[in-house]
Amino acid sequence: MRRPHLTRRALLASGASFAAAAALPSASRAQGAALPAEALRRIPSSGEMVPSVGLGTWITFNVGDDPVLQAACNDVMAAFFAAGGRVIDSSPMYGSAQAVIGRGLAALGTPPDLFAADKVWTSGDGPAQMEDSRRHWGVRHFDLMQVHNLLAWEEHLPTLFAMKAAGQARHVGITTSEGRRHDLFEEVMRTQPLDFIQVTYNILDREVEQRILPLARERGMAVMVNRPFQQGALTRRLAREKLPGWAGEIGATSWAQAILKFILSHPDVTVAIPATSRVDHVRENVAAATGPLPDAALRRRMAADVAAL
Repeated sequence: MRRPHLTRRALLASGASFAAAAALPSASRAQGAALPAEALRRIPSSGEMVPSVGLGTWITFNVGDDPVLQAACNDVMAAFFAAGGRVIDSSPMYGSAQAVIGRGLAALGTPPDLFAADKVWTSGDGPAQMEDSRRHWGVRHFDLMQVHNLLAWEEHLPTLFAMKAAGQARHVGITTSEGRRHDLFEEVMRTQPLDFIQVTYNILDREVEQRILPLARERGMAVMVNRPFQQGALTRRLAREKLPGWAGEIGATSWAQAILKFILSHPDVTVAIPATSRVDHVRENVAAATGPLPDAALRRRMAADVAAL
């Protein structure tokens, strides 16, 4: 497991602390702002509307039992909920992230409209692992349970469909990242009644535009996007470059917002899940869902400009 992006030393140096979140009443932290219709997307199979920007937890929430780093994750969750965020995604693969989410929800008060998304990631006892995940989160059930990177998918999917039928999971999906195993991914999409798929997609990694996203539309599957910033590498690279004039046309005040707006402007994308350890970044990310999005012509220009940098 990779080390957390946020270190205790960096956090202390920045002056971040749990006091900022603790100053807010639990009730106010659990109640999010009402998002405009433009910031919501429909899940095709259920008709449920969810915010188009969620919160990923890979690396950033793998902070173990450190109370200072736990407090920083609580701060991020509090800001996310206050901004209107609902969708949080995690996995047993993410080290301590599930337990960190659970402690944060216990401290902040779990929002009644939380959309909890997790994964099964084992070649062994899937039901036992999923129950461990549920206990870590402290939720009654998951809103979305996914087979992580298709590991043992033939074994797990029947279990997930049975859980859905029994009301123990509301949606079922599969995931992949970084363009891996797309041929098998498409095969599973074509043969299984999935509610969600989760794939890597951003302004540079666009392979899924060719077959995966059109197939999701054809099959009525929601699309969750991971690695929107290439795990931070893309935004770090672009930070050296001046924000182009077209950013103003879509109300983007940062490269991160421009990238998210590019992703969300694809009509087949349901929700993107950027991970962050910073309160200002989570607010900025959620805000990217509001205001204008690029049209087809501007999308082409944006992609060409970023590829040339």
